[in-house]
Amino acid sequence: GIKWMSSLEAKFEDAKDKKPTAEKLERLRREKINRFRNQHRINVQGTDLPDPIATFDQLQEEYKVHPKIMENIQAAGFHVPTPIQMQAIPVMLHGRELLASAPTGSGKTLAFCIPLLTHLKQPRNKGFRALIISPTRELASQTHRELVKLAEGTGFRIHMIHKAAEAAKKFGPKSSKKF
Repeated sequence: GIKWMSSLEAKFEDAKDKKPTAEKLERLRREKINRFRNQHRINVQGTDLPDPIATFDQLQEEYKVHPKIMENIQAAGFHVPTPIQMQAIPVMLHGRELLASAPTGSGKTLAFCIPLLTHLKQPRNKGFRALIISPTRELASQTHRELVKLAEGTGFRIHMIHKAAEAAKKFGPKSSKKF
């Protein structure tokens, strides 16, 4: 049907619509995030996903990433996160499971190394606390290199084990039973 109203009533109706409601603000925020994801070609699936980050500085502000790790990110020449880093880092920092796909050279290694070190918080003398399994030695070497750079000055010890015999020599004969 048709709703008839005077111009005075119409102004009053317009004024009511101008007041931002919580739902309207949330919808606008969602639209802004979706535009950001579309602009950076980030495709996500799931529910209750954390918002992507636009800068590495947000990691320290929102997620309290160790200042030395932040310093190492800058020193390594990373100034703006890549699309995979924009979304994957917050997802992992929220403790969510993640299956990500991105081209070679897109920053996947850094995308999972930052949350890994952040979750470990600080070094402890408790043996191996995290394990990364790589399908090739080249990828293992790249991951090791990135983690060493990222963890520099934090006290974390990063090791690469590619032969069990060498590991026994390096960590002691009881290491296989201990870990």
